[in-house]
Amino acid sequence: MAAAQPQQQTLTVSYYTADDLPAVEGQLIEVYAEVYAKEAEADPFFSVERFTDRLRRHAAGPRWGCALGTVADEPVGYAYGFARNSSYRWGGLLTEVPAELIAETDTRTFALCEVMVRQDWRGTGTAHTLHEELLSHRPEERSHLLVEETHPRVQALYERWGYHAMGVMQPYDDSPRYTSMLRTITR
Repeated sequence: MAAAQPQQQTLTVSYYTADDLPAVEGQLIEVYAEVYAKEAEADPFFSVERFTDRLRRHAAGPRWGCALGTVADEPVGYAYGFARNSSYRWGGLLTEVPAELIAETDTRTFALCEVMVRQDWRGTGTAHTLHEELLSHRPEERSHLLVEETHPRVQALYERWGYHAMGVMQPYDDSPRYTSMLRTITR
């Protein structure tokens, strides 16, 4: 008997906070290691160790949240991020910062750090489901994310989800350059 196709299996999405990180961290790292295996071979920025460090720093940020998708108790993907706080100054933005962001202490923005789905689940709507579930728990007014400049198809996907480009960002000295994108969080 043939195995069921991913589209025929039931996706369960659960929402977690920073207090839950110890329980789900292994699953998040497992998915990351698979999704970024090729990149990690070529660039230390994408190593599992560097990701784990970023994940823990992100989870230490204000109001960290994660939507984790599983099928038959196996993780298939997730989306996570945290709330910007008043000390965030849009560091790493290489283009001019929009005036509406400079003029405020930015507590209205959710920093969407990761949206990733295992290969077998791509093209099934899983990434969008995880993204929307994550944003449904957010009190912030808008979501901010970064997409590598070398991935125009991913940027086009985020544009279909309502994001618009606001500039170019390089958050770490050894990171790729990213298109910085914003979207209003609708209720």
